[in-house]
Amino acid sequence: MSVMASVESYIARRYLVTRRQVRFVSVIGFISVVGITLGVAALLVALSVFNGFNSVVTSVLVGFDPHLRIEHAGGLTAGGYDSIAVSLRRVPGIAGWSPFVSGKAMLVARGSTRVVFLRGVADSAVGRVSGLAEKIILGKLELPDTGSTGSIVIGLTLADRLGAVVGDRISVVSPYSVQSVYASLSAPEIASFRITGIYESDNKDYDANYAFIAIPTAQRLFHTGASYNGIDVRLADFRDAEAARDRLLPLPVPGCTVSTWYDLHESLYTVMRIERWSAYLLLSLIVIVATFNMLGSLTMTVIEKRRDIAVLKAMGMTTRRIVRIFMMEGMLIGLAGTAAGILLGGLVLWLQVHYHLFPLDPTIYIIPAIPVEVRWTDFAAIGLASLGCSFLAAYSPARRAATTPPADALRWE
Repeated sequence: MSVMASVESYIARRYLVTRRQVRFVSVIGFISVVGITLGVAALLVALSVFNGFNSVVTSVLVGFDPHLRIEHAGGLTAGGYDSIAVSLRRVPGIAGWSPFVSGKAMLVARGSTRVVFLRGVADSAVGRVSGLAEKIILGKLELPDTGSTGSIVIGLTLADRLGAVVGDRISVVSPYSVQSVYASLSAPEIASFRITGIYESDNKDYDANYAFIAIPTAQRLFHTGASYNGIDVRLADFRDAEAARDRLLPLPVPGCTVSTWYDLHESLYTVMRIERWSAYLLLSLIVIVATFNMLGSLTMTVIEKRRDIAVLKAMGMTTRRIVRIFMMEGMLIGLAGTAAGILLGGLVLWLQVHYHLFPLDPTIYIIPAIPVEVRWTDFAAIGLASLGCSFLAAYSPARRAATTPPADALRWE
């Protein structure tokens, strides 16, 4: 069996590469190898770049946001919060939790106005559930509730748009007072706040649209009484979010919803997943076109070698072995292109990781170069897909070669 296989492999190699002359068929075969190489390399680089951006986005989000968020549409009372806290203590892997109050409000400073999301948090506990404490770049994360003048922490982008710095006073217009103004023509309810800290989260959307105040202040501003909007939860490992959510459900308070960090940004990850698959399908066309070239090359080889095929059949070579010869030739092309593509793609990724071939402007972006994350599963999947396409492209010419009648091929020889 090994001798027969070596004979078929030898014939396949001779058909693929001839030493005496460069044939047009050989040129098409070489173009097929180059096409598969470029397609495989492009796929590896593109998917690794998408993996890198996905990891960067995830690290930014989970570094600032809670890993789980428990919310109640009607508000959580103190008793409801205590009941949920008992359930949280029973779940392993939970590092901490804290209640919050949230809503929209309008900030006014030096003639500029911005509508932002105001979140009432406990400054002593917010560090256990989010990365806000680590992102303070100016001032401090202190939110004392003095009653007359509140304290507020805003993002760097928002501070720039308002022209405000630490120590400045800004006004916050309650959304509930705006409704009363339209209803009864009364004066709007305006609260005064002093900026105690400015944070930078590496996320321009957060820095421009989120501000933090004390929970009692938020409860008065949004007229929620003594209730909370929900509870933020942080885990020791954010990858355990779904498992922790499943352990928490059902919660002792009816009407509560539990969202993971992925659920909070599902639309963003959906867009990223669509972009990844779109790039994969578009770049796969390079490999598909290359395999079509290989199909043409093998078909022309079969036509050119009709006499050789007839001689081999007359000498007793079976149909299966004829098929195997041309299948081996096609797989040699696919294997050569796939191996070269993996080496080329791996080299580009290695150079990007160590030498930043494609840098980014650090004054605009939070990373110095285009990020890449190498996953060996991508290498295996792309390599197998390329070899699979090569196998399919080689099958039709191989079957055609096997069905060539020896008498017809030798009639005019």
